[in-house]
Amino acid sequence: CRSQRCGDFALGEPHGSGPAANAPLVLRGKVLRDLFILRFLAIERAVRGVFIVLVAVAVWKFSNSQDAVRRLFNEYLDVFRPVFRHFHYDLDHSPVVGTIQKTFGYRHSTLLVVAGLLLAYALIELVEAVGLWYAKRWAEYLTVVATAAFLPLEIYELTEHISAVKIATLALNILAVLYIALAKRLFGLRGGRRAFDEERRSASLLEVEESAGVMV
Repeated sequence: CRSQRCGDFALGEPHGSGPAANAPLVLRGKVLRDLFILRFLAIERAVRGVFIVLVAVAVWKFSNSQDAVRRLFNEYLDVFRPVFRHFHYDLDHSPVVGTIQKTFGYRHSTLLVVAGLLLAYALIELVEAVGLWYAKRWAEYLTVVATAAFLPLEIYELTEHISAVKIATLALNILAVLYIALAKRLFGLRGGRRAFDEERRSASLLEVEESAGVMV
């Protein structure tokens, strides 16, 4: 038989019946483009989530061997200090070295809290990734809320230190929030869920009519 929805042929009897308006959306046109964008964001969230998990594990391991890591760091610092001094660079006043030394002063319990918060953040990212991959509307809401909540922190980090990675991440997150909120008509924007469903239904019926015209 030949589908009136997409015009393709399929072997065997139809697996369903009913009006074309109730048929599932075919992954083509705007629907396919939206799914591609959501899955791109899903992959980005998944990669970020896995990276944050690794960081959390590193913080946890560091909290359990903080003194040993401090001694090892100081030993290497003593070795490299004359080398960097030869190039007129004072390691003792390096911002990077200062930041690392500051972490050695954190309590074990503080580092455990940091590791726990990182794991919670990673879990949110991974849940977003799964939901966005399957184009779930709750995942779109979660992504917009969670991403928007961290935008002020990302902007603050840029005021402390500007880097291409931070700028690209901030730009991607802002675009993701705007695109999902507007294109998916979340929070009542552009008519809300009802307008979104009507838009998809109209596009679906238009595809049926175009396919039927081709068949004729």
